[in-house]
Amino acid sequence: MNIYVGNLNWNMSSEDLQELFAPYGEVASAKIVTDKFKNNRSKGFGFVEMPDDEAARTAISALNETEIQDRKIVVNESTPRPEGERRSGGGGFNRDRRGGGGGFNRDRSNNRGGGGGFNRY
Repeated sequence: MNIYVGNLNWNMSSEDLQELFAPYGEVASAKIVTDKFKNNRSKGFGFVEMPDDEAARTAISALNETEIQDRKIVVNESTPRPEGERRSGGGGFNRDRRGGGGGFNRDRSNNRGGGGGFNRY
């Protein structure tokens, strides 16, 4: 089972996360999500994979809304994003009214935007 863990202290490491779940059963992986644009700083959430669903459920019920490193964490079963669904970038900037006002598209031969952002030509 894949488990979402949110509202984590920014100083918490993936190793800390693994140690937090280890008493409940085997932990296949534990990963804090980081922001690659901000010196790999924690985004305050992560994911834990436990192969035994029953152990995972026990960990979820035991750890959800407990205080860890001065933060009340949120722990629940992670639900995968539906196949093919992507985040959209929303609106955007369309300099010369051509294209869709989305994506970052500098290709002059292709006058259509992408999924949100900046359309220069």
